[in-house]
Amino acid sequence: MQYSIVVVDDEIKQAEITAKILEDHGYSTKATNRPGEVIDIAKNSPLDLVITDQAMPGMDGIRLLEALSSLQRPPLVVILTGYGTISKAVEAMKKKAFDYMTKPIDMERLLLMVKNALELKRLDRENRELKAIIKGEGLDSIVGSSGVLEDIKKTIRKIAPTNSTILITGESGTGKELVARAIHSLSLRRNAPFEAVNCAAIPDTLIESELFGYEKGAFTGANTAKQGVIGASNGGTLFLDEISELSLAVQAKLLRLIQNKEIKPLGSSETVPVDIRIIAATNKIVEQEIKNGRFREDLYYRLNVIPIQLPPLRERKTDIPILIEYFLKKYDSVNSKHTEKIDDDSLALLLEYDWPGNVRQLESVIERTILLNDNSVVSKDDLPLEIKTKRIDLDKYEFELPESGINFSELEREILVKAMKKSDGVITKAASLLGMSYRTLQYRLEKFKISKKSGEV
Repeated sequence: MQYSIVVVDDEIKQAEITAKILEDHGYSTKATNRPGEVIDIAKNSPLDLVITDQAMPGMDGIRLLEALSSLQRPPLVVILTGYGTISKAVEAMKKKAFDYMTKPIDMERLLLMVKNALELKRLDRENRELKAIIKGEGLDSIVGSSGVLEDIKKTIRKIAPTNSTILITGESGTGKELVARAIHSLSLRRNAPFEAVNCAAIPDTLIESELFGYEKGAFTGANTAKQGVIGASNGGTLFLDEISELSLAVQAKLLRLIQNKEIKPLGSSETVPVDIRIIAATNKIVEQEIKNGRFREDLYYRLNVIPIQLPPLRERKTDIPILIEYFLKKYDSVNSKHTEKIDDDSLALLLEYDWPGNVRQLESVIERTILLNDNSVVSKDDLPLEIKTKRIDLDKYEFELPESGINFSELEREILVKAMKKSDGVITKAASLLGMSYRTLQYRLEKFKISKKSGEV
């Protein structure tokens, strides 16, 4: 694993000597006498470690540490200080410097310090990668074997190594972010950051600064400069979920980013070059949004270089048994349960259901069922009410409201009576017929003074 180190000292020769020694020990280093250059490097490319002198004109080591700490993925910082400024070193440690050492530099000690710092960076990277695996990344996270899903996986394998922009469309809960993460994990950018932004979750007043970052003093409350998500994903992949929720003004800035590969943080007069791949997603029909004047047509064509349409779960029901098995194993492991399977009646109900919330809803149902079930086999009684309740197509029964209207209370009472008679007075059976809980039906029977035995008033 290659690491990036910058050595900064107002005496450039001293910085170059230290950098050369580190290079001789196999590290990738750069020497500079300009702290501002270090900040630019950290904003625009992955930087692991900064070794900086404390006493420098303009911006000293403490101020440089503060500036670097405000970045989304800050590098570790080692402060070099003179014997008479130990108090500054203590201040640096309070501001979360990795370590400090006094000058003149003991190179053996510095090399050990660098080794320890980069080992910490390695562990941090591995931890983030492990979290990414747990979140579900790669093609293995796209569970199912239906024809349409296999075609999508083939597309992902083909397009992942490219740098083309991608637009993923589909209903909420179909797995758009999983697909985006799979593309990133198979791309040449897999070792660089993957940043995901839910555009619908960030207020319009904040989305621009969140994406593009800002300089100190750009607006009230901007006491320090801050790197945006775009800068943090430099070299990697930026996933913009629900992109159709962006304002037209932000869409225009995003278009310039795609065209020119550069951004201008709020409050800055200079542009910053960036190298990112953009994957966008939406649950809306973009063509309709364009017609309604809510989405820029030129941005749509820039994003839609490679379109991926994810089908709703109701259109790939052959994948439901595979998904159920996957979620059973997942939540059994997480919750230390021992659920072997679901019975045939439960599977039939799950296959019959239309899943308006798609895979996300199915996952939630299986997780809830495992948490509340104490048996090794899931029965239909363990399933949520909305799954057990059969939907009635009123058109099938040619049901029409009369011109004179109806008395809803009388209609409800009549349905309750019929349900009790059909179930021979057994409340649990009647409740199942009506898609109600036992307590709800019991309350309604008492409300209408209906006998539990015969269904008679």
